[in-house]
Amino acid sequence: MKAAKILLAGLIGLSSATALPLPSHADEFTCQGNLGNTTVDNLRVPEDATCTLNGTRVEGNITVESGAVLIARSVRVEGNIQAEDADQVTVTTRSMVGGDIQIKQSGGVMVADTRIGGDLQLEENRRSLLSQGNTIGGNLQAFKNEGGLRVSSNRIDGNLQCKENRPVPSGNGNMVRGNKEDQCARF
Repeated sequence: MKAAKILLAGLIGLSSATALPLPSHADEFTCQGNLGNTTVDNLRVPEDATCTLNGTRVEGNITVESGAVLIARSVRVEGNIQAEDADQVTVTTRSMVGGDIQIKQSGGVMVADTRIGGDLQLEENRRSLLSQGNTIGGNLQAFKNEGGLRVSSNRIDGNLQCKENRPVPSGNGNMVRGNKEDQCARF
């Protein structure tokens, strides 16, 4: 009986050790041009390239590199959209982003008619910015942007925070469950 238990324990240990999948790394798709109704793991828009997504599903994150342009319509992104020093980031037309949209030190930004599971963060961008008609599960944070920011008709489950933007942001029709702070307190 004791030998049978040892043999059974050894077989269970052996089968579980052999049944475990090896860790895999998500593939990264480099987008330069147009990408339609398809699915990719992670997506990268390389430096100075333009990527137009229409109905694309991204099971990971989108990264927009320096000088690049992202135009995303009706996309489903399970992770985040992140851009630093990009030329333009546009996310519109009933798009869904499971995580955050973070745009830093970039040019222009338009996020409209998009459902965002996390935060929308706009920091130190140089040209006009628009957040309109979005449903944001977290906060909308806009800090030190130049070129003008319009925040209109958004539903924000967290806080609406605006600091040190020039000119002062404009907007109306926002439903904010948390607090409206600093420059956006009057919205």
